[in-house]
Amino acid sequence: MQRPVLIALLAVAAMQPRLQAAGPNEVERWDRFEAALLAPVSGNPFTGPGLKADFTFEHRTVTVDGFYDGNGTWRVRFMPDAIGTWTYVTHSDIAALNGKTGQFTCFKPSTANHGPVAVARVTHFAYADGTPYYPIGTTSYAWIHQGDQLEQQTLATLKAAPFNKMRMCIFPKNYDYNKNEPQYYPFPRDAAGNNDFTRFNPDFFAHLEKRILDLQGLGIEADLILFHPYDRWGYSKMPPEADDRYLRYVTARLSSYRNVWWSMANEYDLMKTKTMADWDRYFRIVQETDPSSHLRSIHNSGPMYDHSKAWVTHVSVQSSDLEKAVDWLATYRKPVVYDEMKYEGNIPKRWGNISAQEMTRRFWLATVSGAYAGHGETFLDPNDVLWWGKGGVLKGESPARISFLRKILEEGPGGLNVTPDRYYLNAGIEGQYYLYYFDINSPAEYEFNLPAGGKYHADIIDPWNMTVTSVSATLEGKTRLALPGKPNLAVRLRRIN
Repeated sequence: MQRPVLIALLAVAAMQPRLQAAGPNEVERWDRFEAALLAPVSGNPFTGPGLKADFTFEHRTVTVDGFYDGNGTWRVRFMPDAIGTWTYVTHSDIAALNGKTGQFTCFKPSTANHGPVAVARVTHFAYADGTPYYPIGTTSYAWIHQGDQLEQQTLATLKAAPFNKMRMCIFPKNYDYNKNEPQYYPFPRDAAGNNDFTRFNPDFFAHLEKRILDLQGLGIEADLILFHPYDRWGYSKMPPEADDRYLRYVTARLSSYRNVWWSMANEYDLMKTKTMADWDRYFRIVQETDPSSHLRSIHNSGPMYDHSKAWVTHVSVQSSDLEKAVDWLATYRKPVVYDEMKYEGNIPKRWGNISAQEMTRRFWLATVSGAYAGHGETFLDPNDVLWWGKGGVLKGESPARISFLRKILEEGPGGLNVTPDRYYLNAGIEGQYYLYYFDINSPAEYEFNLPAGGKYHADIIDPWNMTVTSVSATLEGKTRLALPGKPNLAVRLRRIN
């Protein structure tokens, strides 16, 4: 159960600040502590003197950036990662914000709170409490810019869907099937549509935060895309100082949300006004200003970014070449996520009309290659409500099959690595567990060469019909297993002694 975490409120009376209690001073581990402070405003509060706070637990101190939230209110947010008593002190050149102190108690997290996701076992993921995390993602770029009715419909769809990660843009998107104006804009605009990039619109970010929390309540990670090229409002061509200020503001506001991931861009290479040095700088800013070290990636259209750079936590790729996963895993020694491998749908775009069978096949190929996959859907709609752009409802047949695969993964031993075989890709834990996928050319029988000394139970899995058929015989050593002899079948082998 989430508890209120607004701890300190600095009120202004006759221009003299005073500290007031404004809520219980406790927060569960990996939830969000917030201190709100009031002070007189002069000049532009978004570019003037700022606010920081030092949060201390025992011997450790974490420095966090604050931000201005409108109406004379500054906020500092922090995600505590240790149970016990934390203290804090604020720092600012604004006298009314400087030197404010307080403390709060961090208590045991609730059952549904596993903490933020991080890289685990080199090429896999886990929550902070050690629970394995299998990214089963989807994409809906502009779903938060569609108005409450459609956004609520999207959330209702997600509640019944298998996805635990959502790729989504912070900025609104302008592209085919997505031409509507958003309800909120990130920066103030004049009547002619000119942006004031020196100021932010707190209502825009409050709405974004609400949707992040909605996803958190559904157990879904918010993979936030910071920049993208599909723009008519000027956000893709801001000057460098505006880019940097935006990144610092976003990290100050959102780093305390445990289900946040950072994606520097969708199709970064299509943003021709940005250089590689710009993307490196963006990564460094996010890395340096996020005290919770959330996951960081970047997404390509054509040429890939150099994922070996230290600030990249995992490989986020647009590609249909599943065979490259093994090489990328070996090269980068980081998790590989095929976040975009075309879309199930029927639009007249080469990337938006693969079948549900093909989407299911690609999920399985990614899995047995030691990588992870992402879903997308683009079915024509009379109102242009395509899941990939606006959310709404899912119309395809692949989500049910993806849910079946997620169940298979969660029944397994954890992140699966590619294991040796002569002909067919399989992933598992050597000597314990193997998951084979027989793609297009499925044999009528197959000889498994299992480690000596182990006995294994076999299941034949039909990924499309979503069935698991147990094999009565126990397998050990070099042994043959009869198969149905049709394509797109899987075999699961689990050690039983």
